[in-house]
Amino acid sequence: MLAEGIALGWVLIVLGAVLLLVEVYQPGFFIAVPATVLIILGVLLLLGVDILSSPTGLIVGVLAAIGAASVTVWLYGRLTPEKKPPTTLSRDSLVGLEGTVVTPVDAVTLAGKVRLGSMEWSARSESGSIPAGRRVVVVHSEGVHIVVKEVV
Repeated sequence: MLAEGIALGWVLIVLGAVLLLVEVYQPGFFIAVPATVLIILGVLLLLGVDILSSPTGLIVGVLAAIGAASVTVWLYGRLTPEKKPPTTLSRDSLVGLEGTVVTPVDAVTLAGKVRLGSMEWSARSESGSIPAGRRVVVVHSEGVHIVVKEVV
């Protein structure tokens, strides 16, 4: 049983190291937690702790895994640069915002473009045609475009 534990220990360590490398090259998958747990369990197997069949070894393995996961989550949180939650922009949140017509907007086609802040949106007018350079306000959104009217 000792030889199988040592072989499995090395397999877990190598698998954990591969997962850590994947996390380094593709951050954000949050696979650092299972990677560190695998490495800790592999080290325990190499040290002769029988985490597979002994009740005491199983408890030690579970506690070590929980500890490794907790430390990894804490460390991951400390290394993350942003403390504020990510902001998302939905098309419904654009209603009421003012922008500038970049490409002439009309009521029939979606060829018009409106700049809202730093983003350009496909747009059509509520009625009539609005030339480039005019100020507009978003009335509502439809599908993947916005409907605007000229600010007077």
